[in-house]
Amino acid sequence: MAEHLASIFGTEKDRVNCPFYFKIGACRHGDRCSRLHNRPTISPTLLLSNMYQRPDMITPGVDAQGQPIDPRKIQEHFEDFYEDIFEELSKFGEIESLNVCDNLADHMIGNVYVQFKEEDQAAAALQALQGRFYSGRPIIADFSPVTDFREATCRQFEENNCNRGGYCNFMHVKLIGRELRRKLFGRYRGYRGSRSRSRSLSPRQRRDYDRRERERSSRDRDYRGNGRRSKDRYDRYDHDSGRRKHGSPWKSRSPVREGSEERRARIEQWNREREEKN
Repeated sequence: MAEHLASIFGTEKDRVNCPFYFKIGACRHGDRCSRLHNRPTISPTLLLSNMYQRPDMITPGVDAQGQPIDPRKIQEHFEDFYEDIFEELSKFGEIESLNVCDNLADHMIGNVYVQFKEEDQAAAALQALQGRFYSGRPIIADFSPVTDFREATCRQFEENNCNRGGYCNFMHVKLIGRELRRKLFGRYRGYRGSRSRSRSLSPRQRRDYDRRERERSSRDRDYRGNGRRSKDRYDRYDHDSGRRKHGSPWKSRSPVREGSEERRARIEQWNREREEKN
């Protein structure tokens, strides 16, 4: 009996534990799910829920004003984010994989999964992320049961034929360019160019991926010039330090609000200054 229960744990045959939470660390039913969500007390993988805010959140390919967005701008925005997250979290240890969901469903949109080499590295990162903000939004981080992304990733999406689109319940992992991947993961020993992907690419997927890379590289040479990232992004960084000129999007705590007395005093001061000018 025990062997049978162990063999079906986390599968569709398991009527007690939620298979989707076990596989992808998220469930569309949330706390209303009829099955158990066994939250790990320790894991090498962290889930940063709904962290990536894509520029076309409302309608894919269109901004909030209803204007179409250049796909190169969308990819550039994503790679900026990816690099920010990687550089910050790599301070706590070697990152085995960093996956960002391109799904649209509420329980998966913008989810970031970071898998460290060791569990204690993930624990240190989780502790450091408590109470922190990114781009003005609180970071919601927790241990994730996902350790094998082969079971979490949508096979049909990898073959470019998922008929569920962005509302698929399996991960649609957003890819970064080879240049950035080599820059980030190439610092680790044993890197072979596919470190952040748990599943090896199929021949068809490899051909499609290589074709997209060639097309994107060709467009980028025309768009950016001299092999450089776009001027808009380049200008946001300090050339000497490599940091963003307008400050890091990472914040340790929310801005301190003024008390009611301080606000009244400030308003009175503004009124006096306005009267003096008049």
